[in-house]
Amino acid sequence: MLAMSRALMSSPKLLLLDEPSMGLSPLYVNTIFEIIDKVNKAGTTVLLVEQNAKKALSIATRAYVLEVGRMTKTGSGQELLGDEDIKRAYLGG
Repeated sequence: MLAMSRALMSSPKLLLLDEPSMGLSPLYVNTIFEIIDKVNKAGTTVLLVEQNAKKALSIATRAYVLEVGRMTKTGSGQELLGDEDIKRAYLGG
């Protein structure tokens, strides 16, 4: 969270985040995703790499699924949340 705060101090046009939820308690995971969503809605482009697919897709404008280094699916976050293949493979459903 400190690293993200430091990055935002320079008012970037693009914020690159790699696994921002790693090691955080569930309460802080929710908080960090709320902050990421607010930062994006305020006009900063966010490129997010995240293992927590459900959380990432829930805030994503655009999403890409990579498998073994290849892009296998693309769409809006909401489209991929509703995709049956994605549900089975990544969302436990």
